[in-house]
Amino acid sequence: MADAAVRSDQGGVGADGADPGTRRDFLELLAWSTMGVGAISLAWPLVASMNPSADVLAVSSTEVKIDGIPEGSAITVTWRGSPVFVRHRTAQEIQEAEAVDVSTLRDPQTDEERVEKPEWLVVVGVCTHLGCVPVGNRPTDNRGEFGGWFCPCHGSQFDTSGRIRKGPAPLNLVVPAYAFEDDSTISIG
Repeated sequence: MADAAVRSDQGGVGADGADPGTRRDFLELLAWSTMGVGAISLAWPLVASMNPSADVLAVSSTEVKIDGIPEGSAITVTWRGSPVFVRHRTAQEIQEAEAVDVSTLRDPQTDEERVEKPEWLVVVGVCTHLGCVPVGNRPTDNRGEFGGWFCPCHGSQFDTSGRIRKGPAPLNLVVPAYAFEDDSTISIG
């Protein structure tokens, strides 16, 4: 019997014929599993607290009624705390935007890449230079040499597709994710 006890301490077969390593392995697995479940239950509330709150989610998308915007006019809506320009472009504005040689642009994008429907342009109204808000939505505003928007702070000029054409801005006006819900409504975000 003493030999069996010695063998049990050395990892052999115990006095009752069971392998003590199996029991030890089971207890170790149980301990690690308990610690894993505990760590997850502590981390879950921390990760969940990083999700956006309901008020943030509420402004993460916005619907815009476009049926009241006359051709050649634009409106400004707020999305995620930033102005968004929605312009109902004229046939001439569309033609001018499509006729631009993309190789001459600082941030080359075709007009087709920037619009869902040619007559509607949706861009975030924040200059990509220093975050100013360009002018050009009102008929009396200076629209620059290219008929789009003009940033009076540093002189950046954007065309009728929101592409940078002159001035210090490095990139085009950003086109947000948007979709046409129907012929009279755009969903931004």
